[in-house]
Amino acid sequence: MKVWSRKDWKALFQGESQIPERSVSEVCFAVIDSETTGLNPSKDRILSFGGVKIIDGRIHVRDTLEIFIAQEHFDASSVPIHGILKTGPNERISEKNALAQLGAYLEDTVLVGHHIGFDLEMIRQAQTRHGLPLLENIALDTGRLYRKTLLQTPLVPKKPSYSLDELAKKYDISCKDRHTALGDAYITALAFMHILGQLNIKPGTSLRELVRIAR
Repeated sequence: MKVWSRKDWKALFQGESQIPERSVSEVCFAVIDSETTGLNPSKDRILSFGGVKIIDGRIHVRDTLEIFIAQEHFDASSVPIHGILKTGPNERISEKNALAQLGAYLEDTVLVGHHIGFDLEMIRQAQTRHGLPLLENIALDTGRLYRKTLLQTPLVPKKPSYSLDELAKKYDISCKDRHTALGDAYITALAFMHILGQLNIKPGTSLRELVRIAR
C-alpha cells in the first residue's frame, strides 16, 4: 500500500496559482469512497464506488453515485468487511465503464475522502491499466483535516491517524451503512461538514485557504 507523502499531497493541489479563485460556497465537493478486494493498489481491485456531492453547505442526496464492478480478481476473505459478492442483485459493469462514469461524476469538483490517498491510488492504478488520463482534481482528506481541529497537548497527544469510525463517534453519525462505498461516502460527507464548522470555514472562505489548512 502506498503511503502518501507531503510531496504527494502538494502535487494534488497543482500549485497554489492553479487553485480556482472561488469561495467554498461556490465549490462542488464530491465525497467519494471505494470498496476494494484488499489494501494493495498494485494487485487489488475496486469492487464498488460511492459518491455524494456537497454544494453550498448542503448534501445533495439526489446526486449520488453507486457503481459495482464486474470482478475477474476476487478475494473471498474480504467479503465479511464489505459484503460484496462476485455476483449479486446489483448490476456489475466493466472497470473501464465504471471509470468513465466516475470521471463524468467528478468533473469540475474538489474531491473529499477519508484517507483519500488510498482511493486515489486505486483509481489511478485502474486508469493506468486502461490507458486513461489520471485524475487531476484537488483532493482533501478528512483524516488530515480532522487532526487540524485537535489541540496538541502533552496529556492528549494527537494520533497519527483517525479512522472513519472514530470520526462518526465524535460527531454522533450513524454507521448503519458502514463499509458500503455509498454509505461511507455519506458518513464522510457529514464528518466533513462538522470539520469545516470546527475549523471556522465560512461560506465566503476561499478554496485556496481551505487547501492551505488541509496541507
